[in-house]
Amino acid sequence: MLSSWKSGTDCCNWAGINCRENNRVTTISLYGQVDKPDSYLTGTISSSLVKVQNLDGIYFVNLRNISGPFPDLLFGLPKLLYVYIENSKLSGPLPVNIGKLKQLGALSLEGNRFTGSIPSSISELTQLTQLVLGKNEFSGHFPAGIKQIRNLSYLSLEQNKLMGTIPDIFKSFTDLRILRLSHNEFSGKIPESILSLEPKLAYLELGHNRLSGQIPSYLGKFKALDTLDLSWNSFTGVVPKTFSNLTKIFNLDLSHNSLNDPFPQMNVKGIESLDLSYNNFHLKEIPKWVTSSPIIYSLKLAKCGIKMNLDTWKPAETYFYDYIDLSENEITGSPVDLLNRTDFLVEFKAAGNKLKFDLGKLRIVKTLKELDISRNLVYGKVPAAITGFNKLNVSYNHLCGQLPKNKFPVSSFVGNDCLCGPPLSPCKL
Repeated sequence: MLSSWKSGTDCCNWAGINCRENNRVTTISLYGQVDKPDSYLTGTISSSLVKVQNLDGIYFVNLRNISGPFPDLLFGLPKLLYVYIENSKLSGPLPVNIGKLKQLGALSLEGNRFTGSIPSSISELTQLTQLVLGKNEFSGHFPAGIKQIRNLSYLSLEQNKLMGTIPDIFKSFTDLRILRLSHNEFSGKIPESILSLEPKLAYLELGHNRLSGQIPSYLGKFKALDTLDLSWNSFTGVVPKTFSNLTKIFNLDLSHNSLNDPFPQMNVKGIESLDLSYNNFHLKEIPKWVTSSPIIYSLKLAKCGIKMNLDTWKPAETYFYDYIDLSENEITGSPVDLLNRTDFLVEFKAAGNKLKFDLGKLRIVKTLKELDISRNLVYGKVPAAITGFNKLNVSYNHLCGQLPKNKFPVSSFVGNDCLCGPPLSPCKL
């Protein structure tokens, strides 16, 4: 990564260094290669960087072996505007005086190991347009002072240990496009002031918290919304009819709540990812607005009260499907025709249905890594291609014959008519 950094050479020609006026270094950009872990830098961020007084940008991304505390040298760089130190091993608390970095336009510390509360002085960083503190170990409450940072377009506090209610502060923001608060321990209701974000908000991610109450009908007014994640909470009631106005929604996840029928008719031109699993829905069939989607790659409708025959389902496009989960329904027929028209399928789950087909007729694409068709009426032999899977469950079907060499436990095959061979009992000669 630093092979070009040689003493006696012009540092403006070094990889990751950008110079502007008077050959002064203004940005340092070092990006680790995820697929080459041996190339990662190790150690701490040198305090000698404070000597580079014209620095306006530091971009240290995917330097996974960089450790140490928050680099105090940042306080000594008066022209610094952009700090991206992402996916490293920085740890400890943020300095209580972090608000002194008043000139910053963007601060991202995503994917580190910072702990403690988010300092209240962060509200003094009023020039920020991006504040990204996700994927750390911050605790305490949502810092209500963030409402002072009125120019934010991107706010991420996801995947921390924050708790309490989400404060009703969002009227302060006029340009917020991305709000990511998922994977915390937030409780209570969705604050009403989120409605004020309606003109521009494209990503609203509140999944994996402890939120409750009904889904507000005003969310249907967010016509710019691309992604809505309310999964793994305790929402009750029905999905508002106003959701039919979300014409630009591409990713919708309402799974693992306690939502009831009826589910509204959506007026989308195409949906990329849909998960309605594990609520109290009785859809009876896969919705027509899903079937007609030209670009869907992830469809998860587990335990949605679907009772259709899969042979009659003719989706407009199957080429892009990566993930399909239709588990715990009452689906009959065969998935063979459907799955034989996919080219990039990674995961297919349909456990606990009434599917009846010959497993040997299933074309298994090289990308397929997880297959769960347990508790169905599947018959035939287990194909040798299962050896490439990461997860497999074909238990409690009507399969027969000798198993191919495999790495899976007994539970993957138990409850069939006459399967034999490891890890089951030996085949009889």
